[in-house]
Amino acid sequence: QLQLVESGGGLVQPGGSLRLSCAVSGFTLDYYAIGWFRQAPGKEREGVSCIGRSADSTNYADSVKGRFTISRDNAKNTVYLQMNSLKPEDTAVYYCAARFSGRFQQCLLIDYEYKPWGQGTQVTVSS
Repeated sequence: QLQLVESGGGLVQPGGSLRLSCAVSGFTLDYYAIGWFRQAPGKEREGVSCIGRSADSTNYADSVKGRFTISRDNAKNTVYLQMNSLKPEDTAVYYCAARFSGRFQQCLLIDYEYKPWGQGTQVTVSS
């Protein structure tokens, strides 16, 4: 059974950092791109970042460029999202999702192309 589990969320003050993890099981991470998406209360789900099969292939939403960094460790079947300089507007439930991908295919932040999804982890940025 393909499964993704997010962890690492929590409450942090503005300017702080968090590292989210997306642990996958039931499939080999090597063949998948992973995307991070978030949804704040009352707002549409939005793409945050994704990483292709090649760790050099990454994509970021404009709102997080320069602050967030995505990485993958295929040996651990885990993808990470390092979030620095957090802002209150980063508050949301963060989800990771998988997309079977070609080796050199650029990842895109198109949510309906990703399946399956994790259950989400809450990130709250507040003083």
